[in-house]
Amino acid sequence: MKIYYDRDANPDLLKGKRIAIIGYGSQGFGQSNNLRDSGCDVTIGLRPDSPSRAKAEKAGLRVLPIAEAAAQADIVMMLVPDEVAPEVYEREIAASMRAGKYLGFSHGFSIHYGFIKPPQEVGVFMVAPKGPGHLVRREYTRGAGVPCLLAVQQDPTGETKQIALAYASAIGGGRAGILETTFREETETDLFGEQAVLCGGLTSLIKAGFETLVEAGYSPEMAYFECLHEMKLIVDLLYEGGISEMRYSVSNTAQYGDMTRGPVIINDETKRRMKGVLAEIQSGAFAQEWMKEHRQGKPRFRQLERETQEHLIERVGASLREMMPWLAKDRLVDRTQN
Repeated sequence: MKIYYDRDANPDLLKGKRIAIIGYGSQGFGQSNNLRDSGCDVTIGLRPDSPSRAKAEKAGLRVLPIAEAAAQADIVMMLVPDEVAPEVYEREIAASMRAGKYLGFSHGFSIHYGFIKPPQEVGVFMVAPKGPGHLVRREYTRGAGVPCLLAVQQDPTGETKQIALAYASAIGGGRAGILETTFREETETDLFGEQAVLCGGLTSLIKAGFETLVEAGYSPEMAYFECLHEMKLIVDLLYEGGISEMRYSVSNTAQYGDMTRGPVIINDETKRRMKGVLAEIQSGAFAQEWMKEHRQGKPRFRQLERETQEHLIERVGASLREMMPWLAKDRLVDRTQN
């Protein structure tokens, strides 16, 4: 895998180019503010009634209707949710896609599964930070950066990769490393990681552990601390030094329990089911299911969301976090700003 840094990027390629960031969610917030601070000409494209408009304007960013922002731009970066991206593209952006322009993404979903099909004369690239937009912004302001993935799908100009490198560098990726990949690899590994480990696997494991302790008669507060609160300690150790360093830091008892009982919980049957999840991603079945869920108004999505919000672990956690006011300081996510 090729890895690039700031020294490999030419920031002059972005000079005189107008960049339209479509959407001002987590990634839109992080990337647009970083681009602006790197000296780029940035406009935010939002629908007129978007609740994010005031946040973007408060940050000092220019905001225009999506179609107008896209029409004026040389580089259009699609940072709206996957499920709405195809309709936004067709309704607001497709008409202004012409030779010499570039269309960027931070997730390969819409391109890989064919939900968006740009004209061949448009350069298509992906710059995908390996972290949420709030982290992309925080690390940039600290003089650091979040590693980014880079991929090129269409290159009619011969400069698409260099444009993408310059873009990734401008949002801070070149400080940490820009790794070259493909739309397929990024999309399928990203979806799998989210579903099987980082989000779906982790939250299901936490809730199952919490429920097991509570159902056995232990207090919800103790179950919360053991199964959710202390997760940050373990994750920080894993993040900083990998599995071996985490095990070095915990007690011998914890390490022995980890190595002997972990495989009892996560075993060959778990891995078999993971392969099934991956197969649904590779075939496009998950993508089709999610887009159908969106078209139907997200009924299952909202039901599952409500069930989580009403779960005992969420109610107990909210109460316990009030006892720890320091957790509210320097929060990564501030919903009033981003």
